[in-house]
Amino acid sequence: MLKIRTCIIFALVAATIIGTSAFMPQQDEKKPPEYKNLKVLPKKISHDDMEKVMHHYNASLGVKCNFCHVRNEETKKMDFASDAKEEKVIARSMMKMTNKLNIKSFGEKKEQFNQAVMEVSCQTCHRGKAHPDSK
Repeated sequence: MLKIRTCIIFALVAATIIGTSAFMPQQDEKKPPEYKNLKVLPKKISHDDMEKVMHHYNASLGVKCNFCHVRNEETKKMDFASDAKEEKVIARSMMKMTNKLNIKSFGEKKEQFNQAVMEVSCQTCHRGKAHPDSK
């Protein structure tokens, strides 16, 4: 009798667990971020690669995100898609320029960003300063 009672209790607990898990939200595979207003960087750039690129700019120019990006006053968050700052427009033209220089001087690469090869980068001229020395 004790074995039957234990089996029934175990079956009820198992059924409850299985039943509740069927109604719990399932976690989707991590979707790649959907960035808005990318004009030079690849449209399907991963979050990790985007972070690497942005941190490279931070270090190479000695600036923070707000140098190129504006804050949305309503949400109090950074509006990374906005083109309100001229520095962001200039950054895009600099990215195109360095890509052209690298292709012309060193040949085309499969990946244009985050490659540890000889290339012209922001650091080449800026050397940690927002505005490079003009000599």
